[in-house]
Amino acid sequence: MLESLSSKVHDEGRQGEAYAPVVADGREFRKKFYIESYGCQMNFSDSEIVASILNDNGFGATGNYAEADLVLLNTCSIREKAEQTVRNRLQVFQQVKDNRPGMLIGVLGCMAERLKEKFLEEEKLVDIVVGPDAYRTLPGLVAEAETGQKAVNVLLSRDETYADISPVRLDSNGVTAFVSIMRGCNNMCSFCVVPFTRGRERSRDAISIVRECTDLFNKGFKEVTLLGQNVDSYYWLDETNGRAVTFAHLLEMVALVDPSLRVRFSTSHPKDITDEVLQTMARYENICRYIHLPVQSGSTRVLQLMNRTYTREWYQAKVQRILSVLPDCGLSTDIIAGFCSETEEDHQDTLSLMEYARYDMSYMFFYSERPGTLAARRYKDDVPEEVKKRRLEEIVRLQNRLSLEKNKEDIGKIFTVLIEGDSKKSAADWRGRNSQNKVVVFPKGDAGLQKGDYVQVRIDGCTGATLIGRPVI
Repeated sequence: MLESLSSKVHDEGRQGEAYAPVVADGREFRKKFYIESYGCQMNFSDSEIVASILNDNGFGATGNYAEADLVLLNTCSIREKAEQTVRNRLQVFQQVKDNRPGMLIGVLGCMAERLKEKFLEEEKLVDIVVGPDAYRTLPGLVAEAETGQKAVNVLLSRDETYADISPVRLDSNGVTAFVSIMRGCNNMCSFCVVPFTRGRERSRDAISIVRECTDLFNKGFKEVTLLGQNVDSYYWLDETNGRAVTFAHLLEMVALVDPSLRVRFSTSHPKDITDEVLQTMARYENICRYIHLPVQSGSTRVLQLMNRTYTREWYQAKVQRILSVLPDCGLSTDIIAGFCSETEEDHQDTLSLMEYARYDMSYMFFYSERPGTLAARRYKDDVPEEVKKRRLEEIVRLQNRLSLEKNKEDIGKIFTVLIEGDSKKSAADWRGRNSQNKVVVFPKGDAGLQKGDYVQVRIDGCTGATLIGRPVI
């Protein structure tokens, strides 16, 4: 999935050789930066940290890369397609730069860590390369690049969490926000590059997390999503009292900021989500009844090759436990089709597990070998691409059926919906989400509702992706 992220700030254009200042939050900026983010929500969150650092060093955001002094791509290495998309965008930016002497182009994030030499030496498309743990050094790297030197910092850190940096909310709807609670990953799934590009797990201190969530609520935000590669392994020791703060404790602390502040989280590793987390979710109404629980494969044999550390039967038991504690909990997942040596029997196991879990939604991909991963070193990528695509099509087709069935079950129910803005199809309708993370669309009418309001909505119909209803006033 590719999404673009940039701040929409009014620009006065050029006056002679100098840009008119960008004005944002009462501050003037003589230079402009443009940033696009690719991949997971952690990258989007990181871009907001980068924006804050740049603001503090004289750069204001613009939504037009053709007028930017600094163009940045925050990149993802999870799939080959994402990497090719980034290369294509860099070529577009390079064409603009050919007519804009002084423009700098930089690559941030996971691709920066993995492909630094290739970008700098072979493709010569960038001036700056910055890894996920080195964003504090970006102003110095920009200054270095302004002298004509290539500027690089991709060093990984064991303690960087950016806890003291207040993110600049780019393209914010003013209602929902992401809050990073930890960085890195220790799980070493054989298909994944994250441990190599983002380093080992380290948790941000709980005090700064609660402070950020409180600040967001005071500014009018009504929902926060706590982000981490594996939020359930969050652990922070409060040295002032010797108390260990687990993810369950952190969830409770954020829920207590205010009952009208919704709390979500992503992503959970099945092996780490605990009963204590589930019980905390059940105890607080403002913790949303939704868990993203990546399965990757329904075959125990393939799961072992993936180093997922659980079996098919264990995962099924975890699903049952979640639904026993939270009967109304929405479930989504990640699925990879065509992993190394996957057979038709393995594929059928995945389909049958999907039927068992009855996911509301899935992120579905076919396997893309990533250089440097354990799978690339240990296993042969031996499933033909046409077989991968056919299996993925079957997975998508099944998920579409399950999503429609699950949505039909909601017809006649009443949900509390947080209004996030206009419907994408009609300004006469509101769009929001319920606790289970399902999109709900309903007519505005004359009820005087506005973005950020909670409203009770009765569901009258649905599509496979959307619930359609009317407000119950």
